[in-house]
Amino acid sequence: MKKLFPLALIAASSLAACTVGPDFERPEPPAGDAYVAANEAPAQAGGPAARQGEGPGPRWWAAFGSPELDALVDRAMAHNHSLAASDATLEQARQRIAAVAGGRLPQVDVNARVEREEVNLAGFGFDPSSFGADGNPVFDLYSVGGGITYDLDLFGGRKRQVEQAAAKAEAELRRTEAAHLTIAGRVVNQVLAIAAIRTRIETANALLADDQRTVDLTDARRRAGKGTMVEVLNAQSQLANDRGELPQLEQQLAEARHMLAILVGVSPAELGPTDFDLEDFALPASVPVTLPSQLVHKRPDILQSEAELHAATAGLGIATARLYPDITLGATIEQGSPDIGNVLDSGFRAFDIFAGITAPIFHGGTLKAEQRGAQAGVEAAAATYRQTVIEAFGQVADLLSALSNDARLVETQRQAVDIASRSRDLSRKSFQVGNSGILQVLDSDRLYEQARSSLDEARARQLRNVARLYVATAGGWTGAAGAE
Repeated sequence: MKKLFPLALIAASSLAACTVGPDFERPEPPAGDAYVAANEAPAQAGGPAARQGEGPGPRWWAAFGSPELDALVDRAMAHNHSLAASDATLEQARQRIAAVAGGRLPQVDVNARVEREEVNLAGFGFDPSSFGADGNPVFDLYSVGGGITYDLDLFGGRKRQVEQAAAKAEAELRRTEAAHLTIAGRVVNQVLAIAAIRTRIETANALLADDQRTVDLTDARRRAGKGTMVEVLNAQSQLANDRGELPQLEQQLAEARHMLAILVGVSPAELGPTDFDLEDFALPASVPVTLPSQLVHKRPDILQSEAELHAATAGLGIATARLYPDITLGATIEQGSPDIGNVLDSGFRAFDIFAGITAPIFHGGTLKAEQRGAQAGVEAAAATYRQTVIEAFGQVADLLSALSNDARLVETQRQAVDIASRSRDLSRKSFQVGNSGILQVLDSDRLYEQARSSLDEARARQLRNVARLYVATAGGWTGAAGAE
Protein backbone atom coordinates (compact mmCIF):
# COMPACT_ATOMS: atom_id res chain seq x y z
CA MET A 1 0.00 0.00 0.00
CA LYS A 2 2.81 2.40 0.86
CA LYS A 3 4.36 1.75 -2.55
CA LEU A 4 1.12 2.66 -4.29
CA PHE A 5 0.79 6.01 -2.51
CA PRO A 6 3.28 7.96 -4.70
CA LEU A 7 1.61 6.65 -7.85
CA ALA A 8 -1.82 7.64 -6.54
CA LEU A 9 -0.48 11.10 -5.76
CA ILE A 10 0.90 11.47 -9.26
CA ALA A 11 -2.39 10.30 -10.78
CA ALA A 12 -4.29 12.84 -8.72
CA SER A 13 -1.90 15.54 -9.86
CA SER A 14 -2.54 14.52 -13.45
CA LEU A 15 -6.29 14.82 -13.03
CA ALA A 16 -5.86 18.26 -11.51
CA ALA A 17 -3.59 19.41 -14.35
CA CYS A 18 -4.25 22.85 -15.78
CA THR A 19 -3.37 24.59 -19.02
CA VAL A 20 -1.48 27.78 -18.36
CA GLY A 21 -1.41 30.82 -20.61
CA PRO A 22 -4.32 32.73 -22.19
CA ASP A 23 -7.03 30.92 -24.13
CA PHE A 24 -7.61 32.26 -27.63
CA GLU A 25 -10.72 34.36 -28.13
CA ARG A 26 -11.89 35.11 -31.65
CA PRO A 27 -11.89 38.87 -32.36
CA GLU A 28 -15.30 40.51 -32.37
CA PRO A 29 -16.71 41.42 -35.81
CA PRO A 30 -17.16 45.12 -36.65
CA ALA A 31 -20.33 46.74 -35.34
CA GLY A 32 -21.19 48.66 -38.53
CA ASP A 33 -23.02 47.32 -41.58
CA ALA A 34 -21.46 49.59 -44.22
CA TYR A 35 -18.01 50.04 -45.73
CA VAL A 36 -18.27 53.82 -46.19
CA ALA A 37 -20.02 56.63 -44.34
CA ALA A 38 -23.52 57.53 -45.48
CA ASN A 39 -22.37 60.88 -46.91
CA GLU A 40 -19.65 59.10 -48.92
CA ALA A 41 -21.83 56.38 -50.41
CA PRO A 42 -21.51 56.56 -54.22
CA ALA A 43 -24.65 57.38 -56.15
CA GLN A 44 -25.68 54.64 -58.55
CA ALA A 45 -25.59 55.81 -62.17
CA GLY A 46 -26.24 52.80 -64.33
CA GLY A 47 -24.14 49.67 -64.44
CA PRO A 48 -24.25 46.86 -61.86
CA ALA A 49 -25.54 47.69 -58.37
CA ALA A 50 -23.99 46.44 -55.13
CA ARG A 51 -26.29 44.08 -53.23
CA GLN A 52 -25.12 43.47 -49.68
CA GLY A 53 -25.81 40.08 -48.16
CA GLU A 54 -24.07 36.72 -48.22
CA GLY A 55 -21.63 37.79 -50.90
CA PRO A 56 -20.40 36.01 -54.03
CA GLY A 57 -20.65 32.29 -54.51
CA PRO A 58 -17.60 30.03 -54.93
CA ARG A 59 -17.75 30.20 -58.75
CA TRP A 60 -18.24 33.95 -58.97
CA TRP A 61 -16.57 34.24 -62.38
CA ALA A 62 -19.59 32.49 -63.98
CA ALA A 63 -21.47 35.80 -63.56
CA PHE A 64 -19.70 37.08 -66.70
CA GLY A 65 -21.55 34.51 -68.81
CA SER A 66 -18.54 33.10 -70.68
CA PRO A 67 -18.14 29.30 -70.79
CA GLU A 68 -14.66 29.79 -72.26
CA LEU A 69 -13.64 31.89 -69.26
CA ASP A 70 -15.09 29.28 -66.90
CA ALA A 71 -13.03 26.57 -68.59
CA LEU A 72 -9.80 28.57 -68.29
CA VAL A 73 -10.33 29.22 -64.59
CA ASP A 74 -11.03 25.51 -64.02
CA ARG A 75 -7.83 24.63 -65.88
CA ALA A 76 -5.86 27.02 -63.70
CA MET A 77 -7.36 25.56 -60.52
CA ALA A 78 -6.34 22.09 -61.64
CA HIS A 79 -2.92 22.73 -63.17
CA ASN A 80 -1.37 25.93 -61.80
CA HIS A 81 1.97 24.87 -60.30
CA SER A 82 2.07 27.47 -57.54
CA LEU A 83 -1.32 26.18 -56.35
CA ALA A 84 0.05 22.63 -56.37
CA ALA A 85 2.92 23.80 -54.16
CA SER A 86 0.47 25.56 -51.86
CA ASP A 87 -1.64 22.41 -51.57
CA ALA A 88 1.45 20.36 -50.69
CA THR A 89 2.48 22.90 -48.04
CA LEU A 90 -1.01 22.66 -46.55
CA GLU A 91 -0.73 18.87 -46.34
CA GLN A 92 2.65 19.28 -44.64
CA ALA A 93 1.06 21.53 -42.01
CA ARG A 94 -1.75 19.05 -41.44
CA GLN A 95 0.70 16.20 -40.91
CA ARG A 96 2.52 18.40 -38.40
CA ILE A 97 -0.62 18.37 -36.25
CA ALA A 98 -0.56 14.57 -36.11
CA ALA A 99 3.17 14.55 -35.35
CA VAL A 100 2.81 17.00 -32.45
CA ALA A 101 -0.34 15.31 -31.13
CA GLY A 102 1.54 12.00 -31.02
CA GLY A 103 3.83 13.47 -28.37
CA ARG A 104 0.92 13.65 -25.93
CA LEU A 105 0.44 9.88 -26.03
CA PRO A 106 2.58 7.27 -24.24
CA GLN A 107 5.85 6.69 -26.07
CA VAL A 108 6.71 2.99 -26.47
CA ASP A 109 10.04 1.68 -27.78
CA VAL A 110 11.64 -1.76 -28.08
CA ASN A 111 15.29 -2.67 -28.39
CA ALA A 112 17.54 -5.68 -28.95
CA ARG A 113 21.30 -5.95 -28.65
CA VAL A 114 24.08 -8.46 -29.16
CA GLU A 115 27.31 -7.74 -27.30
CA ARG A 116 30.65 -9.39 -26.71
CA GLU A 117 32.00 -8.34 -23.34
CA GLU A 118 35.11 -8.74 -21.22
CA VAL A 119 34.71 -8.25 -17.48
CA ASN A 120 37.57 -6.30 -15.87
CA LEU A 121 37.88 -8.21 -12.58
CA ALA A 122 40.67 -5.97 -11.35
CA GLY A 123 38.20 -3.11 -11.39
CA PHE A 124 36.22 -4.94 -8.72
CA GLY A 125 39.30 -5.66 -6.55
CA PHE A 126 39.90 -9.23 -7.72
CA ASP A 127 43.02 -10.81 -9.13
CA PRO A 128 42.16 -12.09 -12.61
CA SER A 129 44.76 -14.90 -12.32
CA SER A 130 42.90 -16.38 -9.40
CA PHE A 131 40.02 -17.21 -11.76
CA GLY A 132 42.11 -19.19 -14.16
CA ALA A 133 44.78 -18.88 -16.76
CA ASP A 134 42.54 -16.99 -19.14
CA GLY A 135 42.33 -13.99 -16.81
CA ASN A 136 39.29 -11.73 -17.33
CA PRO A 137 36.30 -13.72 -18.64
CA VAL A 138 34.98 -12.90 -22.15
CA PHE A 139 31.42 -13.83 -23.11
CA ASP A 140 28.49 -12.95 -25.39
CA LEU A 141 25.39 -11.18 -24.09
CA TYR A 142 22.01 -11.19 -25.79
CA SER A 143 19.31 -8.81 -24.61
CA VAL A 144 15.85 -7.67 -25.58
CA GLY A 145 13.64 -5.15 -23.90
CA GLY A 146 11.40 -2.17 -24.17
CA GLY A 147 10.12 0.87 -22.38
CA ILE A 148 7.24 3.25 -22.06
CA THR A 149 7.24 6.89 -21.00
CA TYR A 150 4.40 9.31 -20.53
CA ASP A 151 4.56 13.06 -19.94
CA LEU A 152 1.73 14.07 -17.61
CA ASP A 153 1.76 17.56 -19.20
CA LEU A 154 0.58 19.06 -15.91
CA PHE A 155 0.57 22.63 -17.20
CA GLY A 156 -0.55 22.01 -20.78
CA GLY A 157 2.66 22.75 -22.64
CA ARG A 158 2.17 19.84 -25.05
CA LYS A 159 -1.53 20.60 -25.36
CA ARG A 160 -0.64 24.14 -26.40
CA GLN A 161 1.83 22.75 -28.94
CA VAL A 162 -0.98 20.77 -30.58
CA GLU A 163 -3.19 23.86 -30.47
CA GLN A 164 -0.45 25.92 -32.10
CA ALA A 165 0.15 23.32 -34.82
CA ALA A 166 -3.59 23.23 -35.58
CA ALA A 167 -3.72 27.04 -35.75
CA LYS A 168 -0.74 27.13 -38.11
CA ALA A 169 -2.42 24.51 -40.30
CA GLU A 170 -5.55 26.68 -40.28
CA ALA A 171 -3.46 29.67 -41.37
CA GLU A 172 -1.95 27.56 -44.16
CA LEU A 173 -5.43 26.47 -45.24
CA ARG A 174 -6.55 30.09 -45.47
CA ARG A 175 -3.36 31.02 -47.33
CA THR A 176 -4.09 28.21 -49.80
CA GLU A 177 -7.68 29.39 -50.23
CA ALA A 178 -6.45 32.94 -50.81
CA ALA A 179 -3.97 31.65 -53.40
CA HIS A 180 -6.77 29.88 -55.31
CA LEU A 181 -8.92 32.98 -55.15
CA THR A 182 -6.04 35.16 -56.34
CA ILE A 183 -5.23 32.87 -59.27
CA ALA A 184 -8.90 32.83 -60.31
CA GLY A 185 -8.93 36.64 -60.18
CA ARG A 186 -5.72 36.89 -62.18
CA VAL A 187 -7.05 34.54 -64.87
CA VAL A 188 -10.23 36.62 -65.19
CA ASN A 189 -8.22 39.84 -65.28
CA GLN A 190 -5.86 38.44 -67.91
CA VAL A 191 -8.72 37.26 -70.11
CA LEU A 192 -10.33 40.70 -69.86
CA ALA A 193 -6.98 42.30 -70.71
CA ILE A 194 -6.75 40.11 -73.84
CA ALA A 195 -10.29 41.11 -74.82
CA ALA A 196 -9.47 44.80 -74.31
CA ILE A 197 -6.30 44.59 -76.41
CA ARG A 198 -8.11 42.74 -79.19
CA THR A 199 -10.80 45.43 -79.15
CA ARG A 200 -8.12 48.11 -79.40
CA ILE A 201 -6.59 46.25 -82.34
CA GLU A 202 -9.99 46.19 -84.06
CA THR A 203 -10.33 49.93 -83.45
CA ALA A 204 -6.82 50.51 -84.81
CA ASN A 205 -7.59 48.50 -87.95
CA ALA A 206 -10.80 50.45 -88.46
CA LEU A 207 -8.83 53.66 -88.10
CA LEU A 208 -6.29 52.46 -90.67
CA ALA A 209 -9.14 51.77 -93.07
CA ASP A 210 -10.38 55.34 -92.53
CA ASP A 211 -6.85 56.65 -93.03
CA GLN A 212 -6.59 54.77 -96.30
CA ARG A 213 -9.90 56.24 -97.46
CA THR A 214 -8.59 59.71 -96.59
CA VAL A 215 -5.43 59.06 -98.64
CA ASP A 216 -7.54 57.90 -101.59
CA LEU A 217 -9.81 60.93 -101.24
CA THR A 218 -6.97 63.48 -101.17
CA ASP A 219 -5.22 61.79 -104.07
CA ALA A 220 -8.44 61.85 -106.12
CA ARG A 221 -8.87 65.57 -105.35
CA ARG A 222 -5.27 66.22 -106.40
CA ARG A 223 -5.73 64.42 -109.70
CA ALA A 224 -8.92 66.39 -110.30
CA GLY A 225 -7.02 69.62 -109.76
CA LYS A 226 -8.90 70.46 -106.51
CA GLY A 227 -6.21 69.44 -104.01
CA THR A 228 -2.49 69.59 -103.47
CA MET A 229 0.31 67.11 -103.01
CA VAL A 230 0.81 68.49 -99.49
CA GLU A 231 -2.65 67.25 -98.54
CA VAL A 232 -1.84 63.80 -99.95
CA LEU A 233 1.44 63.64 -98.04
CA ASN A 234 -0.26 64.73 -94.82
CA ALA A 235 -2.82 61.94 -95.21
CA GLN A 236 -0.11 59.38 -96.01
CA SER A 237 1.91 60.52 -92.98
CA GLN A 238 -1.12 59.99 -90.72
CA LEU A 239 -1.62 56.50 -92.15
CA ALA A 240 2.03 55.59 -91.56
CA ASN A 241 1.92 56.88 -87.97
CA ASP A 242 -1.22 54.95 -87.15
CA ARG A 243 0.28 51.76 -88.57
CA GLY A 244 3.05 52.08 -85.97
CA GLU A 245 0.60 51.39 -83.13
CA LEU A 246 -0.32 47.91 -84.38
CA PRO A 247 3.04 46.19 -83.59
CA GLN A 248 2.87 47.53 -80.03
CA LEU A 249 -0.64 46.21 -79.56
CA GLU A 250 0.30 42.85 -81.07
CA GLN A 251 3.21 42.59 -78.61
CA GLN A 252 0.93 43.44 -75.69
CA LEU A 253 -1.50 40.76 -76.87
CA ALA A 254 1.29 38.16 -77.12
CA GLU A 255 2.55 38.98 -73.63
CA ALA A 256 -1.00 38.80 -72.22
CA ARG A 257 -1.51 35.36 -73.80
CA HIS A 258 1.82 34.13 -72.46
CA MET A 259 0.93 35.27 -68.93
CA LEU A 260 -2.44 33.55 -69.19
CA ALA A 261 -0.67 30.34 -70.20
CA ILE A 262 1.58 30.59 -67.13
CA LEU A 263 -1.46 31.02 -64.88
CA VAL A 264 -3.17 28.03 -66.46
CA GLY A 265 -0.02 25.96 -65.98
CA VAL A 266 0.83 25.21 -69.61
CA SER A 267 3.26 26.50 -72.21
CA PRO A 268 2.04 29.27 -74.56
CA ALA A 269 1.96 26.76 -77.42
CA GLU A 270 -0.49 24.56 -75.43
CA LEU A 271 -2.87 27.33 -74.39
CA GLY A 272 -5.22 27.16 -77.36
CA PRO A 273 -7.30 29.95 -78.90
CA THR A 274 -8.01 33.10 -76.91
CA ASP A 275 -10.22 35.02 -79.32
CA PHE A 276 -11.97 37.05 -76.64
CA ASP A 277 -13.78 40.33 -77.23
CA LEU A 278 -15.34 42.65 -74.68
CA GLU A 279 -18.75 41.81 -76.13
CA ASP A 280 -18.23 38.19 -75.03
CA PHE A 281 -18.72 39.13 -71.38
CA ALA A 282 -21.99 40.06 -69.72
CA LEU A 283 -21.98 42.81 -67.15
CA PRO A 284 -23.86 41.51 -64.08
CA ALA A 285 -26.99 43.46 -63.21
CA SER A 286 -25.88 43.42 -59.57
CA VAL A 287 -22.86 42.28 -57.58
CA PRO A 288 -23.48 40.48 -54.27
CA VAL A 289 -21.25 42.07 -51.62
CA THR A 290 -20.52 40.46 -48.27
CA LEU A 291 -21.60 42.44 -45.20
CA PRO A 292 -18.69 43.82 -43.12
CA SER A 293 -19.61 41.63 -40.14
CA GLN A 294 -19.47 38.56 -42.38
CA LEU A 295 -16.42 39.57 -44.41
CA VAL A 296 -14.12 39.05 -41.40
CA HIS A 297 -15.40 35.47 -41.14
CA LYS A 298 -15.19 34.78 -44.87
CA ARG A 299 -12.29 36.55 -46.54
CA PRO A 300 -9.23 34.23 -46.60
CA ASP A 301 -6.54 36.79 -45.77
CA ILE A 302 -8.49 37.96 -42.70
CA LEU A 303 -9.04 34.37 -41.57
CA GLN A 304 -5.35 33.69 -42.11
CA SER A 305 -4.41 36.62 -39.86
CA GLU A 306 -6.89 35.38 -37.27
CA ALA A 307 -5.34 31.89 -37.32
CA GLU A 308 -1.86 33.39 -36.98
CA LEU A 309 -3.10 35.32 -33.92
CA HIS A 310 -4.40 32.02 -32.53
CA ALA A 311 -1.01 30.37 -33.13
CA ALA A 312 0.78 33.25 -31.40
CA THR A 313 -1.57 32.97 -28.40
CA ALA A 314 -0.86 29.24 -28.15
CA GLY A 315 2.87 30.04 -28.37
CA LEU A 316 2.50 32.24 -25.29
CA GLY A 317 0.96 29.26 -23.48
CA ILE A 318 3.89 27.06 -24.51
CA ALA A 319 6.41 29.61 -23.22
CA THR A 320 4.47 29.96 -19.96
CA ALA A 321 4.31 26.19 -19.40
CA ARG A 322 8.11 25.98 -19.56
CA LEU A 323 8.25 28.00 -16.33
CA TYR A 324 6.55 25.17 -14.42
CA PRO A 325 7.65 21.65 -13.35
CA ASP A 326 7.20 18.66 -15.62
CA ILE A 327 6.50 15.11 -14.44
CA THR A 328 7.21 12.01 -16.50
CA LEU A 329 6.13 8.44 -15.75
CA GLY A 330 7.81 5.42 -17.25
CA ALA A 331 8.73 1.79 -17.10
CA THR A 332 11.30 -0.45 -18.74
CA ILE A 333 11.73 -4.19 -18.99
CA GLU A 334 14.79 -6.03 -20.23
CA GLN A 335 15.93 -9.62 -20.52
CA GLY A 336 19.55 -10.52 -21.06
CA SER A 337 21.41 -13.83 -21.21
CA PRO A 338 24.79 -15.08 -22.43
CA ASP A 339 22.87 -17.85 -24.14
CA ILE A 340 20.51 -16.79 -26.89
CA GLY A 341 18.26 -19.73 -26.11
CA ASN A 342 17.53 -18.34 -22.65
CA VAL A 343 17.02 -14.70 -23.66
CA LEU A 344 13.25 -14.97 -23.14
CA ASP A 345 13.44 -16.99 -19.93
CA SER A 346 11.76 -15.21 -17.01
CA GLY A 347 14.77 -15.93 -14.86
CA PHE A 348 16.79 -13.37 -16.81
CA ARG A 349 14.21 -10.58 -16.56
CA ALA A 350 14.71 -7.13 -15.05
CA PHE A 351 12.31 -4.18 -14.91
CA ASP A 352 12.14 -0.62 -13.76
CA ILE A 353 9.16 1.61 -12.92
CA PHE A 354 9.90 5.27 -12.38
CA ALA A 355 8.52 8.76 -12.01
CA GLY A 356 10.63 11.85 -12.59
CA ILE A 357 10.14 15.56 -12.11
CA THR A 358 12.00 18.38 -13.80
CA ALA A 359 11.62 21.90 -12.49
CA PRO A 360 13.32 25.01 -13.86
CA ILE A 361 15.40 26.79 -11.20
CA PHE A 362 17.88 29.03 -13.01
CA HIS A 363 18.25 29.52 -16.77
CA GLY A 364 19.81 32.95 -16.82
CA GLY A 365 16.47 34.64 -17.56
CA THR A 366 15.98 32.70 -20.80
CA LEU A 367 12.54 31.30 -19.99
CA LYS A 368 11.16 34.63 -18.80
CA ALA A 369 12.57 36.36 -21.89
CA GLU A 370 10.94 33.75 -24.12
CA GLN A 371 7.61 34.36 -22.38
CA ARG A 372 7.90 38.13 -22.85
CA GLY A 373 8.86 37.58 -26.48
CA ALA A 374 5.81 35.35 -26.98
CA GLN A 375 3.61 38.06 -25.46
CA ALA A 376 5.08 40.58 -27.92
CA GLY A 377 4.34 38.10 -30.71
CA VAL A 378 0.68 38.01 -29.66
CA GLU A 379 0.51 41.81 -29.71
CA ALA A 380 2.14 41.91 -33.16
CA ALA A 381 -0.26 39.29 -34.53
CA ALA A 382 -3.24 41.20 -33.10
CA ALA A 383 -2.07 44.44 -34.73
CA THR A 384 -1.53 42.64 -38.04
CA TYR A 385 -5.05 41.23 -37.83
CA ARG A 386 -6.57 44.66 -37.24
CA GLN A 387 -4.55 46.14 -40.13
CA THR A 388 -5.64 43.32 -42.45
CA VAL A 389 -9.29 44.00 -41.62
CA ILE A 390 -8.93 47.74 -42.18
CA GLU A 391 -7.15 47.25 -45.51
CA ALA A 392 -9.81 44.80 -46.66
CA PHE A 393 -12.57 47.25 -45.80
CA GLY A 394 -10.72 50.03 -47.61
CA GLN A 395 -10.32 47.88 -50.71
CA VAL A 396 -14.03 47.05 -50.78
CA ALA A 397 -14.92 50.72 -50.25
CA ASP A 398 -12.72 51.72 -53.20
CA LEU A 399 -14.33 49.15 -55.46
CA LEU A 400 -17.85 50.11 -54.42
CA SER A 401 -17.04 53.66 -55.48
CA ALA A 402 -15.56 52.36 -58.74
CA LEU A 403 -18.77 50.42 -59.40
CA SER A 404 -20.70 53.69 -59.81
CA ASN A 405 -17.94 55.85 -61.25
CA ASP A 406 -17.05 53.30 -63.93
CA ALA A 407 -20.66 53.22 -65.10
CA ARG A 408 -20.71 57.01 -65.35
CA LEU A 409 -17.40 57.02 -67.20
CA VAL A 410 -18.60 54.44 -69.74
CA GLU A 411 -21.73 56.48 -70.42
CA THR A 412 -19.67 59.67 -70.81
CA GLN A 413 -17.29 57.97 -73.23
CA ARG A 414 -20.19 56.63 -75.29
CA GLN A 415 -21.43 60.17 -75.68
CA ALA A 416 -17.92 61.32 -76.61
CA VAL A 417 -17.68 58.62 -79.30
CA ASP A 418 -21.07 59.64 -80.71
CA ILE A 419 -20.07 63.32 -80.88
CA ALA A 420 -16.63 62.52 -82.36
CA SER A 421 -18.22 60.27 -84.99
CA ARG A 422 -20.61 62.99 -86.13
CA SER A 423 -17.80 65.55 -86.16
CA ARG A 424 -15.66 63.26 -88.30
CA ASP A 425 -18.47 62.70 -90.81
CA LEU A 426 -19.11 66.44 -91.13
CA SER A 427 -15.39 67.15 -91.56
CA ARG A 428 -15.15 64.63 -94.37
CA LYS A 429 -18.16 66.06 -96.15
CA SER A 430 -16.83 69.60 -95.72
CA PHE A 431 -13.47 68.53 -97.16
CA GLN A 432 -15.09 66.82 -100.11
CA VAL A 433 -16.88 70.05 -101.15
CA GLY A 434 -13.81 72.19 -100.52
CA ASN A 435 -15.03 74.06 -97.43
CA SER A 436 -12.21 72.82 -95.18
CA GLY A 437 -8.68 71.48 -95.40
CA ILE A 438 -7.21 68.05 -94.80
CA LEU A 439 -5.88 69.02 -91.35
CA GLN A 440 -9.42 69.42 -90.07
CA VAL A 441 -10.23 65.92 -91.32
CA LEU A 442 -7.13 64.48 -89.67
CA ASP A 443 -7.91 66.24 -86.40
CA SER A 444 -11.45 64.88 -86.38
CA ASP A 445 -10.12 61.38 -87.12
CA ARG A 446 -7.70 61.70 -84.20
CA LEU A 447 -10.43 62.83 -81.81
CA TYR A 448 -12.62 59.93 -82.90
CA GLU A 449 -9.77 57.44 -82.38
CA GLN A 450 -9.10 58.80 -78.90
CA ALA A 451 -12.78 58.62 -77.99
CA ARG A 452 -13.07 55.02 -79.22
CA SER A 453 -9.92 53.97 -77.34
CA SER A 454 -11.12 55.68 -74.16
CA LEU A 455 -14.47 53.91 -74.41
CA ASP A 456 -12.81 50.53 -74.90
CA GLU A 457 -10.57 51.14 -71.88
CA ALA A 458 -13.51 52.33 -69.75
CA ARG A 459 -15.52 49.20 -70.59
CA ALA A 460 -12.55 46.96 -69.83
CA ARG A 461 -11.89 48.79 -66.54
CA GLN A 462 -15.54 48.40 -65.55
CA LEU A 463 -15.39 44.63 -66.08
CA ARG A 464 -12.05 44.34 -64.27
CA ASN A 465 -13.31 46.32 -61.25
CA VAL A 466 -16.41 44.13 -61.04
CA ALA A 467 -14.13 41.08 -61.01
CA ARG A 468 -11.94 42.71 -58.33
CA LEU A 469 -15.01 43.37 -56.20
CA TYR A 470 -16.00 39.71 -56.49
CA VAL A 471 -12.52 38.69 -55.36
CA ALA A 472 -12.48 41.25 -52.53
CA THR A 473 -15.66 39.90 -50.93
CA ALA A 474 -15.59 36.23 -51.95
CA GLY A 475 -14.74 33.39 -49.61
CA GLY A 476 -11.92 30.95 -50.03
CA TRP A 477 -11.99 28.67 -53.06
CA THR A 478 -11.61 24.94 -52.42
CA GLY A 479 -11.59 21.99 -54.78
CA ALA A 480 -14.98 20.85 -53.48
CA ALA A 481 -16.51 24.29 -53.89
CA GLY A 482 -15.06 24.69 -57.35
CA ALA A 483 -16.67 21.48 -58.49
CA GLU A 484 -20.19 22.59 -57.58
